[in-house]
Amino acid sequence: MPKKEVNKKPKTDKKNSQAYGAEQITVLEGLDPVRKRPGMYIGNTAGEGLHHLIWEVVNNSIDEAMAGYCTEVVVKILPDNEVEVIDNGRGIPVEIHKATKVSALETVMTKLHAGGKFGQGGYKVSGGLHGVGVSVVNALSTLTIAKVKRDGNVYEQEYKIGKPQKKVKVIGKVTIPKKLDPFFPEELYKMGTSIKFKPDSTIFTETVFDWDKILNYLRQQAYLTKGVKLLAFDLRDKDKPKDFAFFFEGGISSYAKHLNHQDKPIHENIFYVDKTLDEVNVEIAFRYIDEYHETVVAFTNNITNPEGGSHVAGFRTALTRTLNSYARKHNILKEKDENLSGDDVREGLTAVISVKVKDPQFEGQTKAKLGNAEVKPAVDQVLSESLDIFLEEHPKDAEAFIGKSLLAAQARKASRAARETVLRKGVLESLSLPGKLADCSSKNPDECELYIVEGDSAGGSAKQGRSRNFQAILPLRGKIINIEKARIDKMLANNEVKSLIIALGTNFGEQMEIGKLRYGKVIIMTDADVDGAHIRTLLLTLFFRHFYPLIQNGNLYIAQPPLFQVKKGKNIEYVYSEEELEITLEKFKKLKDEPKAKKEQEETEQADEEIKEADIEQVEIQDQALKGVSIQRYKGLGEMNPTQLWDTTMNPETRVLKQVTVADVDKADEVFDILMGAEVAPRKRFIQTHAKSVKNLDV
Repeated sequence: MPKKEVNKKPKTDKKNSQAYGAEQITVLEGLDPVRKRPGMYIGNTAGEGLHHLIWEVVNNSIDEAMAGYCTEVVVKILPDNEVEVIDNGRGIPVEIHKATKVSALETVMTKLHAGGKFGQGGYKVSGGLHGVGVSVVNALSTLTIAKVKRDGNVYEQEYKIGKPQKKVKVIGKVTIPKKLDPFFPEELYKMGTSIKFKPDSTIFTETVFDWDKILNYLRQQAYLTKGVKLLAFDLRDKDKPKDFAFFFEGGISSYAKHLNHQDKPIHENIFYVDKTLDEVNVEIAFRYIDEYHETVVAFTNNITNPEGGSHVAGFRTALTRTLNSYARKHNILKEKDENLSGDDVREGLTAVISVKVKDPQFEGQTKAKLGNAEVKPAVDQVLSESLDIFLEEHPKDAEAFIGKSLLAAQARKASRAARETVLRKGVLESLSLPGKLADCSSKNPDECELYIVEGDSAGGSAKQGRSRNFQAILPLRGKIINIEKARIDKMLANNEVKSLIIALGTNFGEQMEIGKLRYGKVIIMTDADVDGAHIRTLLLTLFFRHFYPLIQNGNLYIAQPPLFQVKKGKNIEYVYSEEELEITLEKFKKLKDEPKAKKEQEETEQADEEIKEADIEQVEIQDQALKGVSIQRYKGLGEMNPTQLWDTTMNPETRVLKQVTVADVDKADEVFDILMGAEVAPRKRFIQTHAKSVKNLDV
């Protein structure tokens, strides 16, 4: 038995002990942690994080509004990449703070976890949970100027990279102008706060603010804070300033209508409740539309929760139970009938859930998911009681709810059988995947790629040109079903969709398991023409509706085949856009003509003959400076031989892939609904609106 060594001191390496001592321990003070690890506070340092700075400051103003002290919020995008957020609330206090011995304004602007949100009666509910919002904005900005209108005075303090440049001082009295400039509505405010900041370009990889993204966020906040006016101004172009105002008395009822304003509702009255239970304010609005997908957006203290949480769980439980109870009570569901499932009652549902909580518990500073256990029973009880009354008072609407759910139940049973057939086939044939799939030899998903290719011709070229080790090819015959207009049972009856599901190996919808994905990259590769664009859109609709984790996880890509081949002698270049073609031709003008050897001349003539036989489009060149240059226009992947397809579109060292991402889920949902849904009128309006901005339309 080995001997035990008790209290034996470890040997000290003198050299190492000198290299690592107390002086090597770094203590980050003040706002230094924010600059060291900005992603912990704002998500990332790209576009999402950049705009998060605005959200943090706006949220403080919204907190004032929710507390009943603010009626207007102004957001200005200024020249030189600056932003100013102004409200007519009470104004941040400016007197000396007892604990910090400096102004309360400076404390809020320079100290993490400082604000009116940690008890002491500052706010009952707040979106800025951690009290770090405005101080984080200050830390990540090269210049911040805070102005406060309070007690008849205007106070100001300036900061650089979070550090105050001077003490808070009075810069004048509050005055109201006789004539108001429409771009400066804040001049009418007798009280309030203004935060002006310039994001630090050494921190952010993207520094240009997106006007549409800002408008979408402010619109959302206006819906969630009924009776509060939000104004936006884009003053970056002095000659063409933009302005927008949002004000909604209907609150989230208006929001629920907005989310599916392109669609046809199946009932007359929108359901709405606003009630407080056990110090949790619950506000819910929903309606059903004549579609198959579900749209549920959830908020806590006006902060969006894209991953849901306890409020969404409470909503779903109450909705399913209450509709089943009503259907049983009115003998719509017989004793022998099984209950409607959660999926059944949520088909075609558009719902907005907004809760106000004193002490919200989120996952991380970006607040993606609500965790408060007490919120679920509060939402459950409020919705159950209110919906029960609504159904009794509106029997026609109740009939529409239940009728829609019963149809969904019938489709679910049919799709369950179809799903089991597909998945059972996938398991039984795991060693022999769909016959049309040319799989790769590697079994490591991280290095494997699946090319979804349009047509057998392109599929043949891709199979011959690929690297068999890590690239798999799945050719699609014709156009897949438009799943926006079809239920799951119809979708699963489509052979192309069935083959794709089996090839991916993940299942789909709510049962999708991203960990079982057989390919790290799933690449859509279609022709550069109208049919190719349509097939690509059909596939994107399928992935967005039924394989969304694939997009979230960054696994979905679109291949970019070249539009042209430009050739002069031995010089060959592949070009991917009309703009790039002009640049390439200018470069080819400078190439000198070289005498061709007899063999090379014969090869060129043979290649030209092959192009003619293949009916490949040759672009006619009028410019004499481009004598000897040939331009080949590719309309289909099948026009390329395997070597060309590998060199231009499949070789990881030379290809161009576009990763599919979704910046705004609600907006993406709306666009898919317009482009691929059953309603023709919205699609017509969309085409008429955007027709002039389409480039290189291939008719």
